[in-house]
Amino acid sequence: MVARRGAGLAVLIGVLLAAALLSPGLGRAPFDDPGEGQHAEIAREVAGGRWLGLRLNGVRYFDKPPLLYWLDAVSFRLFGFTEGAARLAPLLGALLAVAATTLLGARLLGPAPGVLAGVALTSCTLFVAFARYVRPESLFVAAIQWGFTGLLLARPGAGWAVAGCAALGAASLAKDPLGLVGPLAAIGVARAAAGRLRPRRAWLPGLGVVLLALIGLGWYAIAALTERSFLWYTVVDNHLLNALRMRAFPDEDVPLGALEFLIAATFGAFPWFLAAAAAVAAMVRRRAWREPAEIPWVALALWAMGVLTLFTLSPFKLPHYGLPAYPALALLAARAWRDAAARPRPLLVTHLLVMGLAGAGCAWAGRQDGRAFTTLVFGISDVYSRKEAAWGQASPYPPWSAVQPLVVAAAAIMLAAAAGLALATARRSARTGALVVAVAMILMVPVVSTGLAVTASARTVSGMAQEIRRRLGPEDVLVVEGPIENAGAIEFYSGHRPALLDAESSVLGIGATFPDAAATFWTPAEFVSAWGSARPPYLLTTREPGRGIVTRLAPGSARLLRAENGRWLYAHAGDGPGNGTR
Repeated sequence: MVARRGAGLAVLIGVLLAAALLSPGLGRAPFDDPGEGQHAEIAREVAGGRWLGLRLNGVRYFDKPPLLYWLDAVSFRLFGFTEGAARLAPLLGALLAVAATTLLGARLLGPAPGVLAGVALTSCTLFVAFARYVRPESLFVAAIQWGFTGLLLARPGAGWAVAGCAALGAASLAKDPLGLVGPLAAIGVARAAAGRLRPRRAWLPGLGVVLLALIGLGWYAIAALTERSFLWYTVVDNHLLNALRMRAFPDEDVPLGALEFLIAATFGAFPWFLAAAAAVAAMVRRRAWREPAEIPWVALALWAMGVLTLFTLSPFKLPHYGLPAYPALALLAARAWRDAAARPRPLLVTHLLVMGLAGAGCAWAGRQDGRAFTTLVFGISDVYSRKEAAWGQASPYPPWSAVQPLVVAAAAIMLAAAAGLALATARRSARTGALVVAVAMILMVPVVSTGLAVTASARTVSGMAQEIRRRLGPEDVLVVEGPIENAGAIEFYSGHRPALLDAESSVLGIGATFPDAAATFWTPAEFVSAWGSARPPYLLTTREPGRGIVTRLAPGSARLLRAENGRWLYAHAGDGPGNGTR
């Protein structure tokens, strides 16, 4: 453990740099759907006064715990119902994760490597995306990393361990109780291997355990007591049966294969996973787990490798499941660059080759028509694209004219980095190599942010919602075909709460079983009957023409009003084009 002097300054530098990179244009892009819209809508409904029982489209929602929605509801009340307000909580989570990573790195390695660890995390592609995306992942990562930081810096009487336990409780409240259990297990195994598991109170004090249980499990206990089926759904169906691919309430997510997951996880942490792997290999060679001084590093390595191994072997995994390992990978990478000072050539040459190949690959892709690039990248990294492919439909990709300049920019950055690494190799300077990699990845952050924005613009439901707001009157009925998450922001943007058709195979599947949700969920027969009534509903669907409920309607009775971003809006052919008049 190095001296504390300079750690505070390192954290300040790391957080300010992360804020400068991650916050520009935070509210400029519309909500991505599916993805962000449903979470923003849940938070909007929380802001209406329902703080304990989460609702989506007025239906019980059990899939995620409430921390993100509570924070976003507060943000909405302070700053209004905007995209930027919704994304403040994920940004806060990202900055807290960078702060914890930088602090732990500064205390273990020194201020400069601590800043490098913060930069490494800030510039991980997947971390950048979720720092600007309305989902709980960045809050989850922040809570886990503050848990590690508190427990690994624990000293008698310092309060770090208590704070670390409270942070792990917050991880459970942000996304999943596994975020509470996993870090404790990694630290416990590392301490046991070094013969330092006892005394337990030195790293896991009683007050900390109490806070961990109250924060991490308190809301779950309340939800279990007030909502029937919650505990069974959360523990059994959404975890145990999900891992076995035997869910009673399956959603439409298409899991990655083992190789696909590894590609997504490593690409998301590019190129820092290279140095992290080198650090872990060095630890294994010298059997570092036997040394008490190495307990923090063994715990971080166990956590990172454990997360990646668990989900590689799990039958169900999505691209972002590797994200909680990224702070540990960033710290391990910073250590590898620091330790390479005496023998830098292997690390430098590895990065030179990999970044050179990445630059050449991007340069080649930038000269093509974009079909191969978008199919490969979105086919692995994007959950919605995989859903659409399972339906035999094309995903609404952003136009290649918007993506191509980003690919070309990435090529230029990677090739320039390769040139810089060649110079560092010639000089045998690990410090220069680390600086080149850090600068290159900092330059990549705006590229990733812009790519996220153009993707959201190609999939948002905001334009369709404007059409709905213009056409529908207060008495008109809107029906959304398919899971509501495919148009999650429709009520947020339009002000109209839709009825749902063929929507039980989704996050609202369990909510549909409650009697008070019966009017929300329509059967195909009910929709066909309503279509032939004196006041037929409007239909918003993600099913391509020739698919879905439209094929069961009377020929010529459905008039297409608008087609945009993989969605189609229909009215009855007998309806007039007036604004809200039927």
